[in-house]
Amino acid sequence: MPIHSRFSALFFALMIALGLGTWGSTTVWAGEGFRPVSQEELKMTSEPLAPGAAAIILYRQVDRDDNGRTSHEDNYLRIKILKEEGRKYADVEIPFFKESQDVVHVKARTIKPDGTIAEFDGKVFEKTLVKEHGRRVLVKTFALPDVQVGSIIEYFYTIDLQQDFLYDSHWIISHDLFTQRANFSLKPYSREGFYVRWNWQRLPSGVVPTQRPDGVVELEVSNVPAFQREDFMPPEDEMKARVDFTYQRDVPEKEPDKFWKRIGKERNSQLEGFVGKRSAMEQAVAQIVSPNDSQEVKLHKIYDRVQQIRNTSYEFRKSEQEEKREKEKPVENVEQLWSRGYGNGVQLTWLYLALVRAAGFEAYGCWVADRSNYFLNPAWMQDRKLDANVAVVKLNGQDRYFDPGGKFTPFGLLTWSETGVQGLRLDKDGGSWINTTIPPSSESRIEHSGKLRLTESGDLEGKLTVTYTGLEAMYHRQEMRHADETERKKFLEDALKGQIPVGAEAELTNKPDWDRSDTPLVAEFDLKVPGWAASAGKRETIPAGILTAWERHVFEHADRTYPVYFEYPYEKADDVTIELPLGWQVVSVPPAQTLDAHIIDYEMKVENNAATLRLTRKFSVDAVLVEQKYYAALRNFFQAVRNGDEEQIVLQPGAASAAN
Repeated sequence: MPIHSRFSALFFALMIALGLGTWGSTTVWAGEGFRPVSQEELKMTSEPLAPGAAAIILYRQVDRDDNGRTSHEDNYLRIKILKEEGRKYADVEIPFFKESQDVVHVKARTIKPDGTIAEFDGKVFEKTLVKEHGRRVLVKTFALPDVQVGSIIEYFYTIDLQQDFLYDSHWIISHDLFTQRANFSLKPYSREGFYVRWNWQRLPSGVVPTQRPDGVVELEVSNVPAFQREDFMPPEDEMKARVDFTYQRDVPEKEPDKFWKRIGKERNSQLEGFVGKRSAMEQAVAQIVSPNDSQEVKLHKIYDRVQQIRNTSYEFRKSEQEEKREKEKPVENVEQLWSRGYGNGVQLTWLYLALVRAAGFEAYGCWVADRSNYFLNPAWMQDRKLDANVAVVKLNGQDRYFDPGGKFTPFGLLTWSETGVQGLRLDKDGGSWINTTIPPSSESRIEHSGKLRLTESGDLEGKLTVTYTGLEAMYHRQEMRHADETERKKFLEDALKGQIPVGAEAELTNKPDWDRSDTPLVAEFDLKVPGWAASAGKRETIPAGILTAWERHVFEHADRTYPVYFEYPYEKADDVTIELPLGWQVVSVPPAQTLDAHIIDYEMKVENNAATLRLTRKFSVDAVLVEQKYYAALRNFFQAVRNGDEEQIVLQPGAASAAN
């Protein structure tokens, strides 16, 4: 029985966001029906422990059974509507994967404030919510009837999983709503040779899972606060109260060092079986590099060649009929990959490893912990959290990290979620822990350069070029990889207009290169900002900053619960000249601004060059995780940036100047 746990990260985030707990289901609630309703629940108008809440969960139950041919899980929720805005919870969406799951046995009802009941007898609809890497994420959706303030809504459903597959399970205790009481249970898979381990985090004080004599694991919690989201917060998976269950073959080790040594040996054996085609790789390398190439050039040429190979991880999922027609067999080793000309992202990175080894480099395969959804804790012994692969190459005594399997990833960079994380560098002895590097802000840059002119009527117009480099270019290319020219044009125009704090008009005038990873993404625009100048008596004023809308609304709240989490260091640099109308004069410009907080920098300068102004601005963030205790200082820095951007340049129009 294969064990599958690498579900789409997006689907996992959706399940958590909707508070649906684990994947899978049992049939407890489908068999037992609804729970009795008390007068206290009917009369409730507020919850003292959740002041101002629009709705709360009165009771929630998640029962998982992994011990049958088909894993399944029952979910039951009873929600009290306390305010008008709480009525939105009557529109229910349950996400699932069509290929491996189904939502069945849906039953729901509304209990009105007077105790009368409106049974749900409508249709449960199925719709596509989003697509990621070609895999459909669907939702079953339905709306409960006659919901008003004071009503109780409740529903239960079963999620069936594909037969003969075993999935790791998760109890997500935190919910968007305050939870008065919740019960969770798991009946583990009990076939000989399989074992389950569980770990937990952020549970209420004194609350831990317990295991009954029959093996069922249980947890009861009460008065769980609603989960609060913040801008730039760490992955929600890390911040929520949760219990994770992990299935493993053989008796699980109790000592992390022994566990990871075993995992390292197993994964190294799998890797060597895939890349161990030295002769074929040496022939391939001879077609890519020249003997006189430097070591750096060799690595770069091999990288570019690997990225030219068709990457199936970024294609739309084909139907079974299409796959049969194309007769694409699974790739079993690098020789097959090279000859067939296609492979998934993991396989392409391993191909790069095999090729650089054949070129004479010391290189290792490495599995790292993607930090987009969680952080790795080696003590928990969850090897499936090592779910992204990179190649580690020794060059001039230094470790260099490469991931050509990440589409559009520039040479020398990693996908942001693979940077600054722990990884297991593989070898025959079980491997060793490494930490991937974090690139400086200068490696991922948005640059605005332009020649604009201010009209007599106060409009700003002209040519502006936006250059995206590094990860900034990579993610735009990934996001738009399946879009047509019209969609891409609108995407770039909207991105530029979103940087300007007032309404603007932008027209893309060139055709950016969307297909390469080794060049910046360059977009050229005709730009117009109506009414940029503001009247101040006989004078006009314009702000020192033009492309500053994003920084205007960051960290506005005075309080902070979580650390601040930037995905990756980045830099914004502006160099814009503004030609003034004939006869206009500059009365005053703000002083140059320089703010240096070591991990974050800001510079703003306005130069008066007779009939033109030159505005230069640089803003860089060289941090990933900033502890909550430093939030006040960070917030003050951003406020100082806003103040600098809003400093005014004072102009005197030609007529007023002549009159004086």
